[in-house]
Amino acid sequence: MTATRAPYASDPARSRGREYPLESSTARGPRSEFQRDRDRIIHSIAFRRLRHKTQVFIAPDGDHYRVRLTHSLEVAQIGRVIARALGLDEDLTEALCLAHDIGHPPFGHAGEDALETAMADHGGFDHNANTLRVLMRMESPYCGHEGLNLSWELLEGLAKHNGPVHAPTWALAELDAAFPLDLGQRASLEAQVAAVADDIAYDNHDIDDGLRAGFLTIDELLELPSIADQWRAIERRFPGGQRDRLQRELVRGQIGRMVNDVIAETRRRLIESGAETAEDVRAAPLALASFSAGMADEERALKRFMYDRLYYHPEQIATAERACSVIAALFTAYAEDPARMPESWQRQMPQGEPGRSRHVADFIAGMTDRYAIDSFTRLFGSAPEGLSNV
Repeated sequence: MTATRAPYASDPARSRGREYPLESSTARGPRSEFQRDRDRIIHSIAFRRLRHKTQVFIAPDGDHYRVRLTHSLEVAQIGRVIARALGLDEDLTEALCLAHDIGHPPFGHAGEDALETAMADHGGFDHNANTLRVLMRMESPYCGHEGLNLSWELLEGLAKHNGPVHAPTWALAELDAAFPLDLGQRASLEAQVAAVADDIAYDNHDIDDGLRAGFLTIDELLELPSIADQWRAIERRFPGGQRDRLQRELVRGQIGRMVNDVIAETRRRLIESGAETAEDVRAAPLALASFSAGMADEERALKRFMYDRLYYHPEQIATAERACSVIAALFTAYAEDPARMPESWQRQMPQGEPGRSRHVADFIAGMTDRYAIDSFTRLFGSAPEGLSNV
C-alpha cells in the first residue's frame, strides 16, 4: 500500500465487501482486502494460462515476444507507478492490471471474433464480461462458494474501467444481478489508471515487438512527428549507437512521456473537478485519469499507425483468419458432440440453449493457444497450419 493515501483513493478498510462473506478463520496473513484480491488472482489457474495466450503475434515460436501474461505484468508495473504518484491504492491498481485480460480466449482478438460469431444467436461473446465470468463463477478453488470471491471494488473496476456500462452483455448482466456493481457509474480512479496503463503498455510494447518481428521499420515510425522528434533527440544523445538499442531507448522514452503526462493531467482534472472522495470520482461526468489533449492526439495517431501497419498487416490478417477457422471448427465439434469434451465439462453440459452454446464457449475461451492447437489436432487428425507468423 502507499504510505500516504489520497482522500479520493479507494480504501480497503472501507470496501463494500464480497459476494460471499469471508470467514475470519480463512484469513492468511496480515493483508488488506485489495492485497488479498491481488494474491488470489496471481495464484489462479486463469492467470497462469495467460503465459500461452496471444498478445499480438499468434502462437509465437520466439520467446522474446510478449504474451498476455507478460503484457499484464508490464501493465501492472506502469499502473503502480502512476498510482503511487497520485496517492492511490497500489494493490487495487495492480490487481486490476493483472486481471484485466483473464477473459481473453486463445488467439487474441481473432479468437474473440470467432466466438462472437459462433455465439451470435446465444448472446454473443465479450472478453471483458468473460473476465468477470471467469473470476466470479468459473475459477472456483474454494469449498464454500463459486469463483475467487473478489472485492466489490476489484470487480466493479474490471467491469467499468473503460467507463459506465449502460447496455451490459448477458454475462455481465447476470453477474450484476447477483452482485450489483453500479454499472451506470464510473469506476474508481485505480480502475481508470489501470485502463490508461493498458493503453500505454500495448501502444509501446507492440512497437517493440513489431520492430523485432520485422513488421515495422523505424523509418515508417518516423512518419509520426512525435516519434521523429524523440528519435532525433536519442540520436543526438547516443551518436553512433546500435540501432536495436536506440529503438529500445525510444520505447522506454515513449512510456516515460506518457506516464508523466497522465500523472500531470490527472492531477489537473482532480483539482478542476473538486473530487475529494472515491465516490466523487465515480460521480464525475468525465474520466479523471487520462492523457492531456495533446498526448491524446499523439496516442490516437499512433494507434491508427499501428492498425494500418501492424494489426492489419496482410500476414497478421491471414494468420487471424486461420485462427478463426480453428476456433469455429472446435466450437462446431463440441456443440455437435459434447462427448468430445473432457469428462468434467461433459457432466456440466446444460440440456438446452443458450446454456449449451455458452458452456462450449466457456470451455474454448479458457484454452491457451497451445491447448486449442492440440485439441484441433486430436479432433481432426492434423495440426492447423500457418498459426505462427514470427
